[in-house]
Order: sequence, then structure tokens, then C-alpha cells
Amino acid sequence: MSGSLPEFERQPHRRAKGGVAETEAASYLERCGFRILARNVVTHAGEIDLVASEGETLCFVEVKARASARFGPAIAAIGREKQRRLARAASLYLLRHPWSGPCRFDALGLDAGPHGWTITLVRDAFQVAATS
Repeated sequence: MSGSLPEFERQPHRRAKGGVAETEAASYLERCGFRILARNVVTHAGEIDLVASEGETLCFVEVKARASARFGPAIAAIGREKQRRLARAASLYLLRHPWSGPCRFDALGLDAGPHGWTITLVRDAFQVAATS
């Protein structure tokens, strides 16, 4: 729960709302012991919302926020196509920023409620098949 929900609701467009949600997500992850390494990483394959480390693990974090439950929980909005784009973007990120430890894909959903955000973090939310 956080005070950023009113700020999220005041934003004029989706991109601005996304920025507020990503700031809330980054704060939450830091409180959970993650270290934020980068935000809004843009590659030819797409954007990575947050790149963080948790211990020796590099985490590519997709953030979704929902102002209402009308279309289901935020976390459910991360479909197969988004996962594929995120995996390609992560591969390009790793070409520029080599990492010797394990990597994973996390999903963080922020769902608006009457008393602020309900945050759902799914570590290792999906796997990417290795290609040769």
C-alpha cells in the first residue's frame, strides 16, 4: 500500500501512469532487498521496465498496474507476446552488460484498491527456452 495511488490516478496519459507505477515498483523492490540497476531500458526488441539484482541474480522486471479490477489483476496482463519481447530485450541488454550469474524474469503487478496498491511480485515468472 502506498500514497502514490492518487498520483497515478491524476496522470493524464498511460505513459505517465506507467512512470508512477514503475517508481512505486522500484521502491517496493528496494524494500524487499533488490538493488535497482536500470529503469526503462530501451532496445531494438522492446523496453525493459526495471533491471535489478537480488543477491547474485540479475532480474528483468516487467511492471503492470491496473486502476481497477475490471479486466482482471495486473499481473495477468503479461502475456506470451510480452514475455517474448522481454526475453529478446534482455538478450540485447546482456550483450551490452555481461552478467556472469543467473538471470530471471520477474513480474510485478500493482492493483489499485480502496486503501492504495496491492502489490504482487512473482519471482521467476516465466522461463525462456535456450536456443542454439
